[in-house]
Amino acid sequence: MSGGFDPFESPGGNENIAVTSAQGRIADRTYATASFSVNHPQSRDFGEPARFVYKVFDTDGASELTSEGDQWTVSETTGGRVQIKLLVAREAGAVKELWVQKVPANGSTAGLKTLLNLKREAAGVLVDLLKNLELIPVEGETSVRVDDSLVRDLFANPASLVEVYKRDPDRFRQLITDDETARDVIAISHRRQQVERFRKLLNEPGYFRSEKAALPGRGTEHVWQNFFEQNPWILGVTLAGQLFTSWDSERLRQAVTGRSIGGVGKEADALLRTAGRVRAMVFAEFKNHDASLLDKEYRSGCWSPSQDLAGGVAQAQGTVHRAVQEIGDRLADSAEDGSDVPGRFTYLVRPRSYLIIGRLDELLGVSGGDHQDKIRSFELYRRHLHEPEVITYDELLARAEWFVDNTAVDGSAQPVDF
Repeated sequence: MSGGFDPFESPGGNENIAVTSAQGRIADRTYATASFSVNHPQSRDFGEPARFVYKVFDTDGASELTSEGDQWTVSETTGGRVQIKLLVAREAGAVKELWVQKVPANGSTAGLKTLLNLKREAAGVLVDLLKNLELIPVEGETSVRVDDSLVRDLFANPASLVEVYKRDPDRFRQLITDDETARDVIAISHRRQQVERFRKLLNEPGYFRSEKAALPGRGTEHVWQNFFEQNPWILGVTLAGQLFTSWDSERLRQAVTGRSIGGVGKEADALLRTAGRVRAMVFAEFKNHDASLLDKEYRSGCWSPSQDLAGGVAQAQGTVHRAVQEIGDRLADSAEDGSDVPGRFTYLVRPRSYLIIGRLDELLGVSGGDHQDKIRSFELYRRHLHEPEVITYDELLARAEWFVDNTAVDGSAQPVDF
């Protein structure tokens, strides 16, 4: 032994205790002795705490390889019990010696037969092999090599993964690209970050000012324009029951006059279209998140729409009207050379339009409760509009939060109890 007294194996040479113990152990349990100090002065673990650990299992049979001269014979042996005995020292999982032992049947006078004995580094190699098996896929067209020292480093210090990434970032990116689940996790994580950014833009004036300062010479509306340019999915999955996609993957803002999109003329803050076999054009205009929704009380209990709201509605209506007049009922997709793409059209039959403006907390009273007359006036005004549909920024944020919170790792929506 490498040190310490094993209570199951008498140092006086009596093997009866060890045999009886091995025969009586239950296969679905792991056994460990009480801790002791390694007492061999020549051992690197001298004075360190150690334990013996045991595991038994019963086999139906095994293969045995024997040789007679140049002839090798593989024969089947009868089943029986096998015991694995480990000496661990210094820290959990540090195997210093390993035995694989054949346990005699009950009633036999034979002692434990050692089939394999590995010491120190060799025992560690076997343990590493068993750990690495979890990292090696069963299927694969290419061979796989796992660096044992790397695996040990990662198990010992997960932070070292950062250093590994720095050594070969391209390999890590390829692994992520090839892993559908990893890509889904990254996509969902990114969207959660963008929803948090949306929340900060809406609720933290200092953060909004810093974002605006990063766009010198541009107004408040351009902060939102820039944000939705980077996150068109928020408009695409939250504005309506249909899925909206960007007209142009490069930019949301587009000129919408003439027989083509992108020429000189009136610009829509966001030009989208529905997904599906028949696609329809969708327009969106962004106004300030702190723009007023209502003006003063016009008559008792009746509040008129603000100049910002009425002006935004007029602007959206004018953009859509001019686009329909000058483009017509449908617009063909264009190839890179400017030619039409056969069968690829976007329709402008009473196209949908949206005005994103303000926030609903304006409709609260001085004590923070609902101001029913203001809510009634605002809701009646926007519900009676044929176009555009008026959406406040906090409503858009709430839809984005719901979508992200109820999207699984694989990108599918999860059922939610309302």
